[in-house]
Amino acid sequence: MSSVRVENATKDYQLGRTTVPALRGVSLAVERGEFMTVAGPSGSGKSTLLNLIGCLDHPTTGRVLIGDEDVATLGDDALSDLRAEKIGFIFQTFNLIPVLSALENVEFPLLVRQSSGKGTKGSARKRAEKALDEVGLADFARHRPDELSGGQRQRVAVARALVTDPVIVLADEPTANLDSVTGETIVALMEEINRRDGTTFIFSTHDPRVMGRAHRVLRLADGRIEG
Repeated sequence: MSSVRVENATKDYQLGRTTVPALRGVSLAVERGEFMTVAGPSGSGKSTLLNLIGCLDHPTTGRVLIGDEDVATLGDDALSDLRAEKIGFIFQTFNLIPVLSALENVEFPLLVRQSSGKGTKGSARKRAEKALDEVGLADFARHRPDELSGGQRQRVAVARALVTDPVIVLADEPTANLDSVTGETIVALMEEINRRDGTTFIFSTHDPRVMGRAHRVLRLADGRIEG
């Protein structure tokens, strides 16, 4: 079974009276355990496609299936549960909560699940500590984001994305704000997690370093798949 299927998806945005097509009939299947990249220049539709897969937005036409679930059939609560339980997100701007420590940032999605009756009580702190240790930041658990380098902050973001044991991790331009050496290190870390745990990774990028490590590259241009 595929982790993700996108079937003839389009996405249009309204800018005043003008309709702007971001995706134009995109179809793809992502198998479990893939380490793949959606590549293309700015404006090609990469982030829009990841937003559809991440259930952050709906296609104008077409379908998105996570596992065997058509996300269009799910209500808001079910979509929130699906995102919390099956999908991890990594952003180019890290999106860490500045007043929380690294450990508390990683722990946060587990506490949210517990507050909604999901997850095991009392295990969040230990799971967060383990996730932070796996990305090499156990010694920085008490540091807040502004006390960490860009690479360290992105490692915290990786740990936060993985702490819920998601089926899919979506990484939107994860190396965009990192120097070349740090970017290579972050991608190598995610590749090791993919190899070890079988977690599906889908990147959007125009970074050749990321494309070079991907096991499959899907190229977008003007909202369409090339080739």
